[in-house]
Amino acid sequence: VQLQASGGGLVQAGGSLRLSCAASGRTFSRYSMGWFRQAPGKEREFVAGIRWSGGATNYADSVKGRFTISRDHAKNTVYLQMNSLKPEDTAIYYCAAVELGYGTSWDEYDYWGQGTLVTVSS
Repeated sequence: VQLQASGGGLVQAGGSLRLSCAASGRTFSRYSMGWFRQAPGKEREFVAGIRWSGGATNYADSVKGRFTISRDHAKNTVYLQMNSLKPEDTAIYYCAAVELGYGTSWDEYDYWGQGTLVTVSS
């Protein structure tokens, strides 16, 4: 599966952005999808995930209540709605996919998008 992330940009603290990740090449419904981020000098961390079966979601504690992950099977796209953004949310955001599995660790995902930069100014 090929992943194409988009939607990043510069936003002031307290603002919102919606990231999109379009998938192509395989049956989208068989893939759990995740969003990860990596800030300068830091390791890649899990942000949010949505399971291939049932659509259950979970979030990192740092974004819970502010971010929402969703998917549109008709458009083969997963979204990350980010509200109440903080400067510490600044990072490159990556979408990832794993077939018939799920995880919150980056090494549990097999396919990655190219990343989209989110910058939150104070």
